[in-house]
Amino acid sequence: MVANNSITRADATFQRLRNDILTGRLSAGARLTFPELSERYDAAVGTIRETVPRLVERGLVEYQPHLGFRVMTPTAEDLRQLTETRVAVETLALQQAVRLGDLAWESNVLAAHHRLAGTPFHLAESQINDAWLEAHTAFHRELLQGCLNRRLTGVAEQLRDSAEIYRWWHAHPVQQAGDIASEHQEILNATLARDIDAATAALTKHLELNAELHLKAHGDEVDDIQG
Repeated sequence: MVANNSITRADATFQRLRNDILTGRLSAGARLTFPELSERYDAAVGTIRETVPRLVERGLVEYQPHLGFRVMTPTAEDLRQLTETRVAVETLALQQAVRLGDLAWESNVLAAHHRLAGTPFHLAESQINDAWLEAHTAFHRELLQGCLNRRLTGVAEQLRDSAEIYRWWHAHPVQQAGDIASEHQEILNATLARDIDAATAALTKHLELNAELHLKAHGDEVDDIQG
């Protein structure tokens, strides 16, 4: 019973820390010390020690010798490389999912999209909704669950978390809620139609456009974000 409670507490702390990083409440480059995190999240130091390495695995926290743990600092070059890798990995997983996914998978994808579409993007003008972040992650995860290669879907999930930090690279999200919603709808329609080429194209456009908008917001001249 104690072990189960410990796991549950660690998962809850991981989710809170992850959300605070993704929404900018813990800023890029911020130093993360176990005692301060323990106090902030009302969690035992042992729970924090278990949680922070999971964030390193997801690319949200980086460890530097002699400096300790810090929130990952986004860069233009990292985003270019990350996007190129995500397109290669996620489209391959989606192609397999479209080819092999069963009716239960279709139902889960549809339900995840329904939840995402019904969740407000913002709670306030400058505050992203944590529930939207969770619904967004769930939709992209369910899209790939029809793929039977768990190594592939595991890598995709790690890359997706690394990319989410760029949504709050600067003060406000660069995409409008309506734009994101239409891209998700396009991916859904092609996926449920079992159109591999269209689903691949829609997901590729979604990933590349999001990266391009972030790069342009930072003054980069972007002709080919994969270059």
